[in-house]
Amino acid sequence: MTDIVEVEDRGAVRIIAINRPEVRNALSYDTLVKLRRAFKQAGKSDHLRAVVLTGRGGAFSGGADVKEWNDMATGKAPPPDPDKDWVETAVVIVQEIFHFPKPTIAMIDGAAVGAGLDFALACDFRIASKRAKFICAYTRVGFSPDAGGSWLMPRLIGLDAAKMFAYTGESWDGTKAAAAGLVTEAVELEELEPRAMALAEKLAAGPTVAIAQTKALINNAHRRTFNEQLADEVRAGKICGASADHREGLTAVNEKRPARFIGS
Repeated sequence: MTDIVEVEDRGAVRIIAINRPEVRNALSYDTLVKLRRAFKQAGKSDHLRAVVLTGRGGAFSGGADVKEWNDMATGKAPPPDPDKDWVETAVVIVQEIFHFPKPTIAMIDGAAVGAGLDFALACDFRIASKRAKFICAYTRVGFSPDAGGSWLMPRLIGLDAAKMFAYTGESWDGTKAAAAGLVTEAVELEELEPRAMALAEKLAAGPTVAIAQTKALINNAHRRTFNEQLADEVRAGKICGASADHREGLTAVNEKRPARFIGS
């Protein structure tokens, strides 16, 4: 039986792929559970230093599995887990992706819709094919964003653009999404995987401890005063200063050679 979330390691990079191409990688409750498990395992694997999130079969993710939602709403099917609901689980996942301590890249082809889009926005970077399709989608079904998009989108594309994109449910291709700042880069389809993997491998070869601390500093800066941020930079610097990669970095600079970081 094919796994609905596939995991593949390429050296220090792990690819986590949603694999339900017959439904544009729609996010069923079971898919969410397995996606969360995949990120937890990646976070605990010391040899991994970057993660690429993607979808199989020409789509990133079409968002929530609306058939599953409808079947539950109409009583055709019971909730998969009576103690948890879909939204609660999706919220936990988007938080875990956003705070994941290693660099994350969304590799996007085809549809990135609703919560599927939100998961991509929670990654550090987004590399998309020019033919990719981005739709906030919630208002199309009379719903409001529920997986972080209302927080993530304005920080990437600005308040007015985020409101227009969300209110109208309009579709952007990869080129327009890149021009607006929703994605990091849009490339031709044949360049998508090589470009995303090249970036992942570059980040995976970097000083993992320092990148993790830098990520946390940048992600949390909006909640702090300038003085509070400076104090947290001091805290982060002490962690980095005790790392093997910091010692290697100093040695490499003095020896006038490229650093060989090991991720610790």
